[in-house]
Amino acid sequence: MANYNREKRKYVIGAVATGIVLIYIVRLFTLQIMSDDYKKNADSNAFLKKIQYPSRGVITDRNGKLLVYNQPSYDIMVVMNEQQGVDTLDLCASLGITKEYYVRRMEEIKDRHRNPGYSRYTQQLFMSQLSSEEFCVFQEKLFRFPGFYVQRRSIRQYQSPYAALVLGDIGEVSPADVEEDEYYQNGDFIGKQGVERAYEKQLRGKKGIQILLRDARGRIKGRYMDGKLDTKTVPGKNLTLGLDLELQALGERLMEGKLGSIVAIEPSTGEVLCMVSSPTYDPRMMVGRQRGKNHLALSRNPLKPLLNRSIMGQYPPGSTFKTTQALTFLQEGIITPETAYPCYHGFIYRGLKVGCHGHAAPAKLVPAIGTSCNAYFCWGLYYMFGNRTKYKNVQEAMTVWKDYMVSMGFGYKLGIDLPGEKRGLIPNAPFYDKAYRGSWNGLTVISISIGQGEVNATPLQIANLGATIANRGYFITPHVVKQIQDEQIDTLYTRRRYTMVEARHYETVAQGMRRAVLAGTCRKANIPGIEVCGKTGTAQNRGHDHSVFMGFAPMNEPKIAIAVYVENGGWGADYGVPLGALMMEQYLNGKLSPESEKLAEMYQQRHIGYGTADR
Repeated sequence: MANYNREKRKYVIGAVATGIVLIYIVRLFTLQIMSDDYKKNADSNAFLKKIQYPSRGVITDRNGKLLVYNQPSYDIMVVMNEQQGVDTLDLCASLGITKEYYVRRMEEIKDRHRNPGYSRYTQQLFMSQLSSEEFCVFQEKLFRFPGFYVQRRSIRQYQSPYAALVLGDIGEVSPADVEEDEYYQNGDFIGKQGVERAYEKQLRGKKGIQILLRDARGRIKGRYMDGKLDTKTVPGKNLTLGLDLELQALGERLMEGKLGSIVAIEPSTGEVLCMVSSPTYDPRMMVGRQRGKNHLALSRNPLKPLLNRSIMGQYPPGSTFKTTQALTFLQEGIITPETAYPCYHGFIYRGLKVGCHGHAAPAKLVPAIGTSCNAYFCWGLYYMFGNRTKYKNVQEAMTVWKDYMVSMGFGYKLGIDLPGEKRGLIPNAPFYDKAYRGSWNGLTVISISIGQGEVNATPLQIANLGATIANRGYFITPHVVKQIQDEQIDTLYTRRRYTMVEARHYETVAQGMRRAVLAGTCRKANIPGIEVCGKTGTAQNRGHDHSVFMGFAPMNEPKIAIAVYVENGGWGADYGVPLGALMMEQYLNGKLSPESEKLAEMYQQRHIGYGTADR
């Protein structure tokens, strides 16, 4: 009689044996075919793959003046498997470091959480950015320290103390950078802010690799196959910015001791001519091994010098916004250039009063812009939002109004080629429905007609409004980079973006802005020989009002549009207008007259309760 239990046992044992064999086969397949760990280890014993870092692209201003360039720097690399027996005290003395730093750094290199790509057979970054002097001292003793190598690279150098927040800086890659882009490995450098960040891929170039042959003791014997398998570096591409360095320097001078921003744009191209954010700092502080310490100090500064107020500051635009209202009312047929509204030292209706300064009244549109009449634009918004023959309710009128503002570049990011841009705020009907539970009208939100209330904009958006009026109805997305070596800039920065308003209405508003300079609130912007158009703004604030100016020049062949925003500066004519006039004179004439230079020195010395930032 057959023993079925024995038969079953035979099959079970056979299945177990087969399973074990399959596991070994899969494991061997994984190690030898799917994984290259062992190959890397074997290659590391025979070859040393030395990375050749490309030179980063240089950056110049629109006139060819050098802004950012490269200078030699040296990194100390270590292969852990080769550095046994090193005299650590001698090494520390040669590098000017302590024994504690050496021990801590070695632990950091071996920590796979901090250094995910760690391998004891490949080069790891031990110390970065040695100067030429430090390198020369260490190189003489390099033969004493097996396993240590010198990796040559370049670091950034900044020619002048200006435009720090536009240019940006470079720093060591983060684990997220390494994970996101296989181009990088630990110890590499990447653009952190500004143009350096936005154009990182163009500036960085491509790495090369030099394969060196080693003997059984790890000594370098020469290039493998005479360098046939080496790859060459490709230098980064050079950038030309739209910035005018002289204009940028003047703007930073004028804004010393103040909080705020100056942005200037070339209307015909959208190129940013200057972008001042105050307070600022010297970009040369962010170079070398002191970068981390300096960055920490700047980040803790309560005046926030790392904040680019030009694109990140969100402010009430004040009376500069009245130009958008005039354009909207004209296009919608709410007013004509001949429409006149009363001003009894302000807008007074049904117990509501919005104050205004003294001027002739009633006023038509052009003089209303020239004198910055609050009442005129309040009446315009009231009649638009209460027009039941054109709009079925206030919500529909609000939606139309908001669409006009968006078409003029407000409420959303413009798309400048810098990281960190903010969108500002243009409220819509659902916003007010929620705030007032559906019960509101034009009087409830009347302050938005004069750039107050819930409306917020960045200085860049206000400058872009000036460029749009200068162009009589269109703008090109503002951009910092004018030209990329051997490459076309994005079509976003060459395409015209038209608003919802016809060009003829822009002509009327431009006349009003010219009137403001000749006989209105912008008389301090009247530059001999130049037809300047301007609009003041005094933006209400919890403390002192903000001083604002928006303008362009010349009137009929505009070459510059500008916005000046000085926090707590008072009336628009106190700081915004004179600073804007000095900037326009500098750009259009190439220099300041002796009288204007004295005026510039006076405003440079005027501080609004704040000290200058570190330079």
